[in-house]
Amino acid sequence: MSERALLMSLAAYVREGEVNVPSPCVAVCRVNPATQQCEGCLRTLDEISAWRVLDDEGKRAVWRVIEQRLAGVAPVDAAVDPPGSESGSGSTSQG
Repeated sequence: MSERALLMSLAAYVREGEVNVPSPCVAVCRVNPATQQCEGCLRTLDEISAWRVLDDEGKRAVWRVIEQRLAGVAPVDAAVDPPGSESGSGSTSQG
C-alpha cells in the first residue's frame, strides 16, 4: 500500500470519530523544501512537534488538513496551534 493510500485509509478511520486518534506518521520522514511538509504524512514541522500535546479534537483538525492536502486544496501554511499557544500566531519558533 502506498503512503498516500495509507494516509487516506487512516483519515477515513479518524473521520469516523474513533477514540485515540492515530498518528499520521507513515515512517517516510523527509521534509519537502518547497512545501515545508513531510513527504510521508504531509504534516508541517509545527504540526509534527505539536502532535504529542494536542487533544483528540486537535489531532482530528490536523487530519482534516491532511485530507485537504491529499486532495490538493489545503494551503501549505494551515498549521494547528497546540493548546496554550496564541491561536493564529503562525509562530514557527522552536522550543
